[in-house]
Amino acid sequence: MTDRLYLMPIGLAASPQSEEGDAIRLAGGLVYAHRFAAIVRRDGCVVERHRFTPETAAETFARLPDELGDDAENQWSALRTAHPPLQLGERTIRLDQPQIAGILNVTPDSFSDGGKFLDRPEDGAAHAARMLEAGAALVDIGGESTRPGAPAVWEGDEIARVKPAVEYCRQMGAAIAVDTRRAAVMEAALDAGAHLVNDVSALRHDPRSLEVVAARGCPVVLMHAPGKAEDLHADADYDSVVFDVFDWLAERRDAAIAAGISRDKIVLDPGIGFGKSLAENLALLNALPLFHALGQPLMLGASRKRMIGALSNEAEAHQRLGGSLALALKGMDAGVQLIRVHDVAETVQARNVWRGLRDATLTDFSALPD
Repeated sequence: MTDRLYLMPIGLAASPQSEEGDAIRLAGGLVYAHRFAAIVRRDGCVVERHRFTPETAAETFARLPDELGDDAENQWSALRTAHPPLQLGERTIRLDQPQIAGILNVTPDSFSDGGKFLDRPEDGAAHAARMLEAGAALVDIGGESTRPGAPAVWEGDEIARVKPAVEYCRQMGAAIAVDTRRAAVMEAALDAGAHLVNDVSALRHDPRSLEVVAARGCPVVLMHAPGKAEDLHADADYDSVVFDVFDWLAERRDAAIAAGISRDKIVLDPGIGFGKSLAENLALLNALPLFHALGQPLMLGASRKRMIGALSNEAEAHQRLGGSLALALKGMDAGVQLIRVHDVAETVQARNVWRGLRDATLTDFSALPD
């Protein structure tokens, strides 16, 4: 019988002064949290729940089972950790504010824009340039569709798709992520000029991938997906999707560190849409602030996903801009550092307005004068 602890922010604050200083800056970003829940789970069931604020954190932790004391302190420290920037080539990606990652699919069958840029490098390059000009912090290049039911791709074909895209993005001076789960594709893309590996299998699919990322010393995104083989959406069985995904990501983070990947190079992604029902996706999105307790920067990829259609009269992928922006803003409100999207210009504009609102709250007109 093992107890597990989760420190979940449950009350966000407009500013620290609105709570007379009894708030923390969540993950060093532009979001503040005032109220928290210390949740203890045993054998899949919640057995304790204590609400607290920063001022009462120490006394709350003292009431927890003794074996959870160190974990409480580690998670509490993680929630307040300001993450250093990611250095991607010549570009420095600050993590004290939301950054936008633009999607470039060079596939024939991706759910949203498959076929638009495959074998048409001039169109792919123009799309990448538009995303960078609109304010994308990095370009995320994928050569394999990971939608449910998509066929597996031979790594040679994936390399042939991805490598030219990496090369033309490199010529623009872009920060480049490669979205792949195959070690040979990682190596080819990094050799061509990519800077970050974004693996939807969290370095589980290919036995060599942990070794490759560790040896290259590049940043990596570890995403949750329940499937262990080709179908990443298979084998989904959750006692509580939020806590199960949290525990799974903690295990993959620790496996990456044990393999020699520097902790400051690890980004985590809860994997919206991968082996999760609509209700499970919504639960994860509502619980996003919890994942800062893992102590890593976070990426959110919900752009144009099927859950938006399910909530919008089955709108087609190209008709999901409004829902995509709503989910991007949900991520920003939760302190997520990297938002992965198709519609870069619109999301950057939403982010800039969001940023203005956040900055304005730091001058609280309702605060008492000194």
